[in-house]
Amino acid sequence: METDEQNEDFQRLHQLIDGKEDLKGFLNGTTKYAARALTRATGVQVECAVTLHRRKRAATIAGSSDDAILLDGIEQRLDDGPCMEALRTGVPVVVIDAATETRWPEYARNLTVAGARSALGVPMELGDDASAGLNFFSDVADLFTEGIIEEAVTFADMASQALRLALRIATADLLAKDLKAAMERRTVIDLATGIVMSQNRCSQEEAFAVMLRASQNRNQKLHDVARDMLRSLAGNIEEARTHFDD
Repeated sequence: METDEQNEDFQRLHQLIDGKEDLKGFLNGTTKYAARALTRATGVQVECAVTLHRRKRAATIAGSSDDAILLDGIEQRLDDGPCMEALRTGVPVVVIDAATETRWPEYARNLTVAGARSALGVPMELGDDASAGLNFFSDVADLFTEGIIEEAVTFADMASQALRLALRIATADLLAKDLKAAMERRTVIDLATGIVMSQNRCSQEEAFAVMLRASQNRNQKLHDVARDMLRSLAGNIEEARTHFDD
């Protein structure tokens, strides 16, 4: 059964999207709310970090604090640990006590040196194009009991829904920017083609062929050839560009 606190967590996550946060800002907010939720459930301070992996994109790292990002970085550097295992298996993975952990000895040693005693990795459901997991940390051993793990899974499920939406918005924004850039490139090429038509008294097809040959001969992109032509005539490419509203 959902609690009032869980409903509030869900609303806060979606407010991050409504608030026009970028993806990094959304993840920062998510980890802060995740840490707050488990701190509330355990009665002791819990930190949280997340590393989002997407195809053909650099990883996006966020955390509830600098310490959380540092602790998450241990696992990212070693490419092994509870959160990595959770992503591979699709189920939560807990380190009860780093001082006695044997599955990932180097990870456990680094965790202990950094001041953490327990950790919990919870996978997020994001689809085929992205992966991420919530990585929780505490300086108290044996903190992540079965009930606390259930709390973490509940939060991760809510966060996954919100993150999937945030990813769709981020992808749409990127496509819009790419389209705008393509339209601007096309405008420059069209203007340069018109100049060639005027200078050579030829058709549009013939003018475009002239520019294409120049592109091949100079080993330059067609847009760069057109831009250089406009610069030589106008002195400033900005005078020859069409500006599009965001």
